[in-house]
Amino acid sequence: MGGARTWLASIALALLAVFALLVAGRADAQPQVTDDNIAAEIFADGPPEAGGEWLVALRFTPRSDEWHGYWSNPGDAGLGMELAWELPRGWSAGEPLYPVPHRLVLGGLMNHVYEGRYAVLVPIRVPRGANLEELEPISVTADYLACTDKICVPQRAVLELDPTAAEEDPRFIRWRAQIAPMLDSRANFAVEDERLRIGIPLPADMELSDPHVFVEEREFGKGRRLAYADEQTFFRDGDLLVAEVPLDQLNLPSEIVREPTPQRIEGILAFSRDVGVRFTAVPGAVPSAGKPVAAPDTPALWLLVLGALAGGLFLNVMPCVFPILSLKALSLARAGESQANARREGFAYTAGVLVACVGLGALLLALRSAGEAVGWAFQLQEPAVVIGLLVLATAITANLAGLFELPSIALTRGGEPAGAFATGLLAAFVATPCTGPFMAAALGAALILPPLEALLLFAALGLGLALPFLAIGLIPALRRMLPRPGAWMETFRKVMAVPMGLTALALLWLCFRLGGDELGWGAAGLMAIVLAILLVAGRRTGAIRQAAFVAILFVATLGIGFLPNLASEEVEVAQSLLDPVEFSEDALAEARASGRPVFVWFTADWCVSCKVNESVAIEREATRDAFVKARVITLRGDWTRRDPAITQFLADHGAAGVPLYLWYAPGEEGRQLPQVLGPDALVTLAQAVPARPANVLHDTSQSGAAGVRSD
Repeated sequence: MGGARTWLASIALALLAVFALLVAGRADAQPQVTDDNIAAEIFADGPPEAGGEWLVALRFTPRSDEWHGYWSNPGDAGLGMELAWELPRGWSAGEPLYPVPHRLVLGGLMNHVYEGRYAVLVPIRVPRGANLEELEPISVTADYLACTDKICVPQRAVLELDPTAAEEDPRFIRWRAQIAPMLDSRANFAVEDERLRIGIPLPADMELSDPHVFVEEREFGKGRRLAYADEQTFFRDGDLLVAEVPLDQLNLPSEIVREPTPQRIEGILAFSRDVGVRFTAVPGAVPSAGKPVAAPDTPALWLLVLGALAGGLFLNVMPCVFPILSLKALSLARAGESQANARREGFAYTAGVLVACVGLGALLLALRSAGEAVGWAFQLQEPAVVIGLLVLATAITANLAGLFELPSIALTRGGEPAGAFATGLLAAFVATPCTGPFMAAALGAALILPPLEALLLFAALGLGLALPFLAIGLIPALRRMLPRPGAWMETFRKVMAVPMGLTALALLWLCFRLGGDELGWGAAGLMAIVLAILLVAGRRTGAIRQAAFVAILFVATLGIGFLPNLASEEVEVAQSLLDPVEFSEDALAEARASGRPVFVWFTADWCVSCKVNESVAIEREATRDAFVKARVITLRGDWTRRDPAITQFLADHGAAGVPLYLWYAPGEEGRQLPQVLGPDALVTLAQAVPARPANVLHDTSQSGAAGVRSD
């Protein structure tokens, strides 16, 4: 009997262990070293014209997410790209134009990198009178570095392009939008002691969410060089932004120390992760005081803790948790229950919830620190975990329906800390698919706070989830308010089987969405086998019930180990009234470059809050009609399965998970919408868009690489 009462806890802990092994295996896998770790291709924006500037793109595609390339100044480590062109006589290649680089800190060293696909544009000057009829192909030899967190591999690509066959490429719209534009005003700089101070003309009302200066020059005379990983500071003096970049004093030979300070520096001022401007600076006066530029507003820790606590309370009304909580609460109200037993159950349940929430949070932080792109509810992106939860939900549904007795949540048993602890584990594990109201800021901050503060937020989330049952266990007056035990409780128990059964069906549907028909029908077969075992065992006791538990554990283990192999790489995309474009950074850049309003939403099939918002506010004819009238471009990011690009984008916007909704008015930065949308929230936004003549909207064709649609 004792083993039977703890089987639920064993399964929950086993699921955590299985998932940890799955993702740890991914994190520890060594990348395969080849000569094509970052592939390079060359494209032209149409044919060249004599006396003009011909734009050529070098597009780089990593073989997997772990590889990254470098900006012209790679930072503390790495190597910038070198290009050797073979051009017709009189033709000349200009300086490469780069997108805004990203910061990557490893072992205290900062690198300036590009993660994922990126394009570098190179302007080529075509002389007047050039004979464009009989041109030989041009070529370029690109030497660059491809790195992961563990290894670096030199790369060389010899690329060839026939100017006479070049055609306009619609992808250049997107690639141009990603290049940082040049400021039309010159900046000044000054080197003072161990600081490089740069005064950059910038309107005082321009928003800076995460400013950083990338400087192309490395050395600043007298043995001084940029301290890339040190914190930069910013302040404003009217329409001038002053950036202070720390310098290191190096112990170098005297002939190098005598090198003068450069007379011109170039760089990129990043406003946020992917938005910025290029600048050129010359020696000059730079103000030494001004109004500090505040870092992005982060709520006080106590406010974040309250948000996590409130978010945990909200999770109690989710359909997979409410039946368990209700039945455990009623079990405390039965006649003769002692205060000591009620207190023990309340504390045990709370301990189970806290162990699950803090354990999941610690695993999340560990995986992110190891370079894995995961977010909140990451466990539900793994087929093995979903299959385990499906078995668990099926067994609990059968128990609530009266098909067999499951001691850990039985109505007739109480005062059993092991059963209450197991129930808390289960409740927390299945209640965390989504970030709901109050949770967004807390969980988003948890990804960037120090580990102890982050774990405090996960613990507060767990405490909020456990609080109702803990209060019932500790406060006799609350227990007295509950209905007295009676025959009606058996009926109530069977009623509660309905939402739990719907949860099991939702998990089965999720198997289809995660891995296609083969995984879905395999999971359905596993579900049928579990139900058959339970029907045979029925409400019998002794050896038969023990054998049934062992059989279910055996079948579940086989299912978790084998069925994920059936998962398909291609899964049918869910239909939508808004006919959205699949989200990518490129698609978003192209949509914003069109001059039309853009709505982006991130969802997942396992996210209850997402599906509620979609039914209430997004998938509505009124929303579709308003969007068509306002010419809104819609993009949808589906996070049902692991997607590192979406994970990174969510983290960049302070979100640990879904849902996330962004609205881009024409020519403006994105506005983050609430996580709970009202029925007319999107309609109102679309109606507020000013009417614009069609001929000023730079629509792009459906044939474009990102697939942004024109009306």
